[in-house]
This record gives sequence, C-alpha cells and structure tokens, in this order.
Amino acid sequence: MANRSLGTRQKMIFRGPDQGPGKAAPKGKGPRNPLVVPALQRKAGPHEKSQGAKRQEAQRLLRSRTEEEQ
Repeated sequence: MANRSLGTRQKMIFRGPDQGPGKAAPKGKGPRNPLVVPALQRKAGPHEKSQGAKRQEAQRLLRSRTEEEQ
C-alpha cells in the first residue's frame, strides 16, 4: 500500500539525469539533421480570413453603424 496514488499497471520509475524525455541527443549517435533547426524557427505568417469571417465582420460593422445613427 506504499504507492496508493499509482494505478494498478503503473510503476514508479527512477530515472537518472541522462534519461527520459527532454534529454538532448546522446553523444556518439551521429550528427543531428541540420535542416530541422531552421525549419522549426521559421514561423508561418497570418492566413487570410475565410469568406464567412469576412461576411460576419461586415455584418457587425453594418449593425454597429446603424445603431450609431439611431
């Protein structure tokens, strides 16, 4: 009953500082792909609004202008 917080199939695993997710690539495994870093740093630009979004924006603008006149 020591590990009551763990599920029935879970095991408590103690990992060293050089194991587990988030660890850099192990040395000696070969070079990393040099094209990945620039691809990850590249950001996508803003996309164009859809026709429905443009139509809704026009309706809101029209509604706000008609309310100002009244």
